[in-house]
Amino acid sequence: MYIISGCLCGVNCKYNGKNNINPQCVKLLEEGKAILVCPEQLGGLTTPRRPAEIKGTANGVFEGVDKLLNDEGVDVTENFKKGALEVLNIAKILNVEGIILKEGSPSCGVNFVYDGSFSGKKINGMGLTTFLLKKNGFKVISEVNLGGEKSGVLESI
Repeated sequence: MYIISGCLCGVNCKYNGKNNINPQCVKLLEEGKAILVCPEQLGGLTTPRRPAEIKGTANGVFEGVDKLLNDEGVDVTENFKKGALEVLNIAKILNVEGIILKEGSPSCGVNFVYDGSFSGKKINGMGLTTFLLKKNGFKVISEVNLGGEKSGVLESI
């Protein structure tokens, strides 16, 4: 069983009320191999919602040094932390094989996130949910790295 970002399977849970549908993720869902999550919704945020970015790093957020702010300057750190903890709880309960999350998201980014300036600039780093899952030993990849079962990528998570 896999956890997959809901937006990757066509759930309109992105901040703008849209999705990031990915055929490979949909296939896993159709085969009964996936549980869908949206950390931001699990953290109590609505859809649609204001875009948010990490001001600092995911590690810094969990250490209480950095924050997550939306584009109006509202602190949504606690919502994002709560959502990450909920996904971690789901992963532990289900003992999932792996997790596929949306690249670039302040919750789900695996290799990069946006720099906190709302300018579209990407930086190396992880979203809060990815950080927490990896810190707890879960294997996480992004949809960008999903090559399908025959590629070996899926087995690697």
